[in-house]
Amino acid sequence: MFIIIRRKLIGIRENPILFIKYMKQLFLIADSAKYEGKEVQIRGWIYNKRSSGGLIFLHVRDGSGFIQVTAIKDKVIDTVFKAVSECTLESSAEITGILKKEPRAPGGYEVILHNFNLVHKATDEFPIGKKDHGPDFLLSNRHLWIRSSRQWAILRIRNTIERYIQDYYRENHFIRLDTPMVTPSACEGTTTLFELDYFGEKAYLSQSGQLYLEAAIASFGRCYDFSPVLRAEKSKTRRHLIEFWMTNAEAAFVNFEENMDIQESMIKYILSHILSDNASEFAILKRDTTILKKTIQTPFLRITFKDAVDVLRKLGSDMTYDTDFGNDDETLLMNHFEVPVFITHYPAHVKAFYCRRYVRDETVALSADLLAP
Repeated sequence: MFIIIRRKLIGIRENPILFIKYMKQLFLIADSAKYEGKEVQIRGWIYNKRSSGGLIFLHVRDGSGFIQVTAIKDKVIDTVFKAVSECTLESSAEITGILKKEPRAPGGYEVILHNFNLVHKATDEFPIGKKDHGPDFLLSNRHLWIRSSRQWAILRIRNTIERYIQDYYRENHFIRLDTPMVTPSACEGTTTLFELDYFGEKAYLSQSGQLYLEAAIASFGRCYDFSPVLRAEKSKTRRHLIEFWMTNAEAAFVNFEENMDIQESMIKYILSHILSDNASEFAILKRDTTILKKTIQTPFLRITFKDAVDVLRKLGSDMTYDTDFGNDDETLLMNHFEVPVFITHYPAHVKAFYCRRYVRDETVALSADLLAP
């Protein structure tokens, strides 16, 4: 029997059309709406469990979503009910049953269990519980922490953002270039460089691919990169990370106002999609999306650095006109404005060498930073 099944699958793999059809038959919790009233098989992990008399409720995840599985003692054979009652949290299993709507269940569906096959029983108690854990503990157990619904939701939203960043670029005729991770010089500032020995010469881990892209626009017109970057600065703050993913974009023949237009349309494009695609994840996070919806519907403000300093002074800041904003100043501005705001025309001496000077005043940089509430 095993040989017959194996031959059948090999034949399917050799035929791309049949293999695609076979793969489509694999059930994922995310597709529950398509399978109402049908028998399904879930392959996943037990992340919660409770019982009440002859009922056992399992909350199961398969990576695509979460669903409730109900085992009714009178509806299954004794060995199946015993296996369900003895399974532990984070055990993996194959569960077969009829899928139906259940508004009270996570995700709005449940599976009435017919059969239960334990793939692997977790023998150790799962160390992350409902009690509060400190950040050091959670980061030391990051490989387990990402199994929680909150971390799962955050990473799925991040995945959507990354997808639509690249979709926006593609739809607007940017091409992706992968810039070097080891570079000979600084892009942002020498104090945040990770230095390394590059075959007897000094080299550095990339802070940004921006300078490479600036050279590439003469060939491609519009290009971008999307990669990890590294900064040698302590990361235990809300505003600093040693390693993070960043996208840079460069476009030829784009003026100052058009630059801000592109940024604004890109952010609105991404937000519109994550609000549509990740509604369930926002619900898990209990995130009020009102401000995100307003961001899509409202034009971003554009004010000069001088006007921004005037606003800060009225709000009680001692900010001057010849220094850059500090964290507190940016926070005051972000709390003051109800929509994102571009701050333009900074003092040239507080900006990087590659920022163009304003033709009407060489002491001013033709640059813009976007702050959001």
